[in-house]
Amino acid sequence: MKKLPLLELLVFLAIAPIGLFAQEDRTKRVDDLFESWSKPGTPGAAVAIIQHGKLVYEKGYGLANLEYDIPVTPQTIYHVASVSKQFTAMALVLLEQEGKLSLEDEVHKYLPELPDYKHPITLRQLLQHTSGIRDQWQTLALAGWRLDDVITQKQILRLLFHQKELNFVPGTRHLYSNGGYTLAAEVVARVSGKPFPEFCQDRIFGPLAMTRTHFHQDHRRIVHDRAYSYEKSGEGYEASPLNYANVGATSLFTTASDLARWLDNFREPKVGGRAAIDRLQEQAVLADGKKIGYALGLGIGSYRGLKTISHGGGDAGYRSFVLWFPEQETGIAVVSGLASFDSGETANRVAEVFLSEKKTPEAAKPSPKPSPQNPRKYIALEPSVLDQYIGHYKLDAGFDADVRKKEGKLIAEVPGQGTQELHPLATNRFFIEQVNGEVEFMTKPDGPLRLKFTQEGSTINGERIALAPWEPNHLEQYQGAYWSDELETQYTITLKDGKLTADHVHHGEIALVPTGRDRFTSKEWFMPEVNFLRDPSNRVSGVTLGGGRLTAIRFNRKAPTSAGASAP
Repeated sequence: MKKLPLLELLVFLAIAPIGLFAQEDRTKRVDDLFESWSKPGTPGAAVAIIQHGKLVYEKGYGLANLEYDIPVTPQTIYHVASVSKQFTAMALVLLEQEGKLSLEDEVHKYLPELPDYKHPITLRQLLQHTSGIRDQWQTLALAGWRLDDVITQKQILRLLFHQKELNFVPGTRHLYSNGGYTLAAEVVARVSGKPFPEFCQDRIFGPLAMTRTHFHQDHRRIVHDRAYSYEKSGEGYEASPLNYANVGATSLFTTASDLARWLDNFREPKVGGRAAIDRLQEQAVLADGKKIGYALGLGIGSYRGLKTISHGGGDAGYRSFVLWFPEQETGIAVVSGLASFDSGETANRVAEVFLSEKKTPEAAKPSPKPSPQNPRKYIALEPSVLDQYIGHYKLDAGFDADVRKKEGKLIAEVPGQGTQELHPLATNRFFIEQVNGEVEFMTKPDGPLRLKFTQEGSTINGERIALAPWEPNHLEQYQGAYWSDELETQYTITLKDGKLTADHVHHGEIALVPTGRDRFTSKEWFMPEVNFLRDPSNRVSGVTLGGGRLTAIRFNRKAPTSAGASAP
C-alpha cells in the first residue's frame, strides 16, 4: 500500500470524521422523517436515494405485512400505481426510435376497435392526458365495479372500446385519464408483438438491473417479499385489498432501490439514450398554445428553486413518489403501503436533507414545509374575512365545489369527496390537510372571485358563480329506469319519503341531493354530478352521470310498460 505524505495524511485524518458525522446526521434526519411509520404494528415505507450514479441510502421502516409482523426492508416490493406511467411512455418512445410508430400517429391506426370520435387522437395525447379518453376507474365504478374487484386488461379494453364519446375535443384540455395509458400499453403489445410486461422486462428492467421489478398482469402471481396495502381504521388499521390484473396505467411492482436505478437513467441513459430522455420531458401544449407541466408520464416542475422531474402514485393503500433533480444528479424514491402516507411531501423532505445547500436564496424565503419537528403554522382570521369566500365555484377540472362556513371554520365540499377544512395560512391562502393541497382566492376587478388549487405540481382553477334559486318539487317526474349502452348498466331513480335515490344492482341505493333545476349531486366519488335531460316536449328523457375525470355519460330513460315497470 502506497504511503501518504505526512501533510496529506493529516488532512485526510482531519476530513474523514467530518464526512462520517455528516452521513450520520443525514441518516438520523431521514430516520426522524419516517418515525411515524416505524412504530410497532404500523404499516411502513421504504426510501432510496441515488446521487451521481451511486446508491447512497436505502432503508425500510415499519411493517410490510401486519398479519405476520414482516418488516419492510430495501428489498420489499410495492405496487407503485401511477408511477408506472413513465415506463409505459418509455416503451412507446423506444418503439418510435425503432421506426415502428410515431407519437404523432392517430390511435385508430393501432386500435381500430375504438369508435370514431370525429376528432383524431394521437399517441402523444394519450400519454399527456389531453386525449379526452374517459378515465377507466371512474367509468368502471359508474358501471357497477368496485375497485377492489379483480379487474383485467381485457375487461378495461372492452369498456373503453364501448365509449361513444370523449370528455372533450382532443388537445383542448388536460384531464388525467388512466384509460389513455391502458390503451397505450395495448399499442405497445400490438406493435412489438410481445405482451406488454415482457416488452418492458426485455427493454427496460433487464438493461437497468431492476431485478425486483415487473408489471403485474396476473393477480394470482405469487410475489416474494411483497408489501400489503392498509388504511387507518379508528385507532388501528384495516386491509385495503387490490386485485388489479391490468397494466399500463398502473400495476408496476418494484422496490424503492430499483426505482432509484431507473431515475439514474436520466443522468446516464443506458435505456433509450439521451434522445429518449429528452422525449419523455416534452411538455404538453394545448390547442390554444398553453404549455402545461405534464410531459410523457412525468411532471416537470421545481422544488425550492431546483428543477424537478417527478410523478406520484396511489391505489388502494399504496402510495409512491419518484423525484429526480437533474442538475444535482440526485434521485429519491419513496414507497409505502399506508393510504395516509404522504409520499410526495416525504420525498421533498428527504430532498431537503440531501440537497439543503443547493437551494436558491429566493426559494428559501417561503415558510418551511411541515414535519414532526416543524409543524405547519396556521393563523386566525376574522369571521368577515372568511365570509367573503363563501359560494359555489365552477372548476376547470370538470366539477364544482361549495365553500361555506361551519362552526367558525371555512369548509370546502366537493361532490363525492366529502367536506374538507380550509386552514388559513394567510388572508387569502388556505391549506387542505386531507389532500395536501393549497387553495388561493384571488379577486379580479369587475369579475368573479377566482380560486387556484395547487397539489403536487398540478393546478385546478375555478371561479365563483351564482346559482339560481330552486325549490325541489315534482320530483316524481324523474322516476324511472335509465340505461347506458356504453356501460351496459342501469340505474333506477325512485322517490321515497320525498327524496330521490338512484338504485344500482351492485351499488345499492344512492341518495341524490338537489342543487338546481334538473341538477343533483351524490356523495359517491364516481357520480358527483347528476343532470337530467329533457326532450323537445319538456319531458325528462335521460340523465348524465359523471363529474371529476368523467365529464358525463348519458343514460336514456326506458319507456314504461303497461304494468308500470320499465321495458327491457
